[in-house]
Amino acid sequence: MKTATIPSLRVAPELRAAAESVLQKGESLSSFVEDAIRTGIERRRMQSEFIARGIASREDAKRSGEYFSADSVLKDLDRMLAKAENKTKAG
Repeated sequence: MKTATIPSLRVAPELRAAAESVLQKGESLSSFVEDAIRTGIERRRMQSEFIARGIASREDAKRSGEYFSADSVLKDLDRMLAKAENKTKAG
């Protein structure tokens, strides 16, 4: 597979030094930047999907007229969390 390049990026010397100061053993600045780009892409995709699910849920609620109070949702989440914690302790 052919590879492509990311455009050069000019940064303040302090930013480069900060990036270099957190590199792990055997990690290059290039691999750090590539990982940061991959992470940023994934975060933005997840954010877009989250927003799309929220909008779809809002539209579904508008169509059905079925809404849930924040208290009811939080109680359900608390029950789910307690169940998961109990399962982790038992397992």
